[in-house]
Amino acid sequence: MTVEEFNQTVDLYADNLYRFILSNIKDVDKARDIVQDTYEKLWLKVSDVETTNAKAYMFTTGYRTMLDAIKKEKNRGDMSEVRMNTLQSNNKYSDLKEVLNEALSKLPEIQRTVVLLRDYEGYNYAEIGDITGLKESQVKVYIFRARGFLKEYIGKMENVI
Repeated sequence: MTVEEFNQTVDLYADNLYRFILSNIKDVDKARDIVQDTYEKLWLKVSDVETTNAKAYMFTTGYRTMLDAIKKEKNRGDMSEVRMNTLQSNNKYSDLKEVLNEALSKLPEIQRTVVLLRDYEGYNYAEIGDITGLKESQVKVYIFRARGFLKEYIGKMENVI
């Protein structure tokens, strides 16, 4: 990959990568740091990465960098555990995006990641498997379970609107 191709890759995919990371960790500064670290790692491997694989390399590297950051936070004890025993939202919302974000935040990390990659970023199951290091069948199971939880959590649309 040339310097021009690297710059073009940054221009094309920086926003998508940032949105993906931000939707997982919900911290603007940490998301920016992770995206920056991802591009630094891409720059260090610029001669090894082909332009056609740059997007997949970036998302894979960004995902793994995000996991490393989350593990560091867990080791410090800053992460709060998700309470999974409440499956129904008691709050009435008029903003569907807010409801979806709340529901996504209740998912386990891996389920949230695969759903976001599939439904928000448009990756197919094989690509998600490459990014996350999971088998394609595992990706399908996680997406199925996540969608089931989201359906159960959100309930009927009449309750949301």
